[in-house]
Amino acid sequence: MLKHGVAGQTTGMSETLLDVKGMNCPLPVLRANRALRTVEPGEKLRVLATDRAAVADFHAFCRETGHQLLTWSEDSGVLQFVIRKKPA
Repeated sequence: MLKHGVAGQTTGMSETLLDVKGMNCPLPVLRANRALRTVEPGEKLRVLATDRAAVADFHAFCRETGHQLLTWSEDSGVLQFVIRKKPA
């Protein structure tokens, strides 16, 4: 069962989906940072974005904050990032 949250977030058992398509830098990373505050350590955040700058932004964000960028991909102009929240 999925629960719907705020700002395009859908929360599942251990993964939250954040849809920031159409938003430009720095909003995707800022929204992801806010969403990560609401998930438990070790849980995943899946971010959907369309701004190409998000690729470098999410790499830098994870390097600087200690969260783990598990994977990223692009399909038909939609970027998808999977981030695991750092342990407490």
